[in-house]
Amino acid sequence: MLGQLPEITDPNVLVGTANADDAGVYKITDETAVVLTTDFFTPIVDDPYWFGAIAAANALSDVWAMGGRAVAALNIAMFPPQPEFFPYLKKTMQGGIDKMAEAGVAIIGGHTIRDKEPKFGYTVMGLIHPDKILDNTKARIGDSLVLTKKIGTGIISTGVKAGKCSDAVIEEFMASMAALNKRASEIMLEIGISTATDITGFGLIGHLNEVLTASRCSARLYSGRVPFFEDSLRLASMGIIPGGTWANVKSFAQNVEWDSDVPETHRVLMNDAQTSGGLLIFVQEEKRDRLVAALQKEDIPAAYIGDVIKWEDGDKRIFVTG
Repeated sequence: MLGQLPEITDPNVLVGTANADDAGVYKITDETAVVLTTDFFTPIVDDPYWFGAIAAANALSDVWAMGGRAVAALNIAMFPPQPEFFPYLKKTMQGGIDKMAEAGVAIIGGHTIRDKEPKFGYTVMGLIHPDKILDNTKARIGDSLVLTKKIGTGIISTGVKAGKCSDAVIEEFMASMAALNKRASEIMLEIGISTATDITGFGLIGHLNEVLTASRCSARLYSGRVPFFEDSLRLASMGIIPGGTWANVKSFAQNVEWDSDVPETHRVLMNDAQTSGGLLIFVQEEKRDRLVAALQKEDIPAAYIGDVIKWEDGDKRIFVTG
């Protein structure tokens, strides 16, 4: 779809569609630029309140991944017009309202349309200094990779629909998706990093590949260090895997070299299509331990999972070991 958009010629567009970045950035003055993003989806969980909260956290994440400060949002809602759906919509909107309030972001309007299947999300605006944008071109050889949330929400979502997950698993999975990436972003900016992205629909492999391609680097991942939801490993071994995850496996296969000691379940999970996943932070090696410690101190489940390495023409982008 983005390939159909016209070429960007406005010099004030600092980040557009060229490198698959998390958000667009438009320069207003020499000191201020706006960060713009939008995201909405069908219900990821049955509870309407949590659906709204997760949709809000997911939409906000793109601004924080760019290093920006989210300030305002517009609500996007599509719902069936029958009156019996109105209580569901009210609870969904309340979940989003509460999460935006937690983030300190004002909801200043929005738009609704009638639709057979509910869909909900936000357009978000943030602010950033034009010289401090964390875009996809800024990863550097020698950077360490730090991930701030567990992987496996796509598979668990499918397991929930199949009735294969306990209440405790569902609670952990929803809480993770609804958790804001705001504090993680603030901490990484305080310490100083090369760049960052957030892990959503293209999975860990796909979003890492976007940054590496734009930065002309490769990376080595250590699958044994990647934090997975424990139940997602069980579900993957049972073959409970969503179509979006399989699409990622196929789409990014040519970019990845897997060591023989990497379990098949890990290969699938590293391609799992996430909703409101964590930040993947590219940080200089000498700052890595300080960053991980600072994140963990605030109960953010951060983990060091890999390193950025040199890329030569013809190389794979990602090498994964056990």
